[in-house]
Amino acid sequence: MRKSLIAGNWKMHGSLSQVKSLVDNIKQGAGAYTDIDILVLPVFVHLALVHDLLSHTPVMWGAQNLYLGTQGAYTGEVSGPMLKELGCQYVLIGHSERRTIFREDLPLLAAKFKAALDAGLKPILCVGETRAQRENGETEAVVREQLESVIAFAGISAFAQAVIAYEPVWAIGTGLTATPEQAQEVHAYIRDLITQNNVDIAKTIRILYGGSMKPDNAASLLAKPDIDGGLIGGASLDAGSFLAICAAASREPTAAIK
Repeated sequence: MRKSLIAGNWKMHGSLSQVKSLVDNIKQGAGAYTDIDILVLPVFVHLALVHDLLSHTPVMWGAQNLYLGTQGAYTGEVSGPMLKELGCQYVLIGHSERRTIFREDLPLLAAKFKAALDAGLKPILCVGETRAQRENGETEAVVREQLESVIAFAGISAFAQAVIAYEPVWAIGTGLTATPEQAQEVHAYIRDLITQNNVDIAKTIRILYGGSMKPDNAASLLAKPDIDGGLIGGASLDAGSFLAICAAASREPTAAIK
């Protein structure tokens, strides 16, 4: 059975005091959910603080982005080895905001995926379609292109150390949410694509749902057989909401959404 992963993407939010309070509150509740993995993804400038606060706890931390290579004349960028040195285990690759706002294209994201692996980090590869693409019936074609570009560059074996997150762009910050059935359909399609390349990896790879998962819809989404956790945006900035989603993912006897 695949172990659920609940990852909080804090995006560009938080002051030092807010981050400390948020992490302290998450730490207090996270110990109840020992059968799942819990991960937070702060901004670069807060990683050192999060490292200090979460060391020797079961809560993991990672980064929202990286650049290629190990070092060089790339003003404003951060490399995988730098993230690894700060204790990061995971890094997001290809979040929809990186694809749309910052125009990160398929070749660059494939190279970033491999750079993460080369640094000993586990990439969380984000894939998903816009509202227009869904309405035009292009969801599967878009997701396939996003996945296959990385497989072609890094090889299918690289996905043994990776996570995939399906984020329907039309359901992020819009008030819209994919139904559990809609989400499961795409998750199953993603797993089938991986199966076509490697059956064993398809059985073990975790596929997260990243389209506005909240405490009130988490249980129904996480009940689906191919949804292995969540990439949480806004709800991860509130410790109570984030822990409620962790509770929905957990099978511990004491776990319950409060």
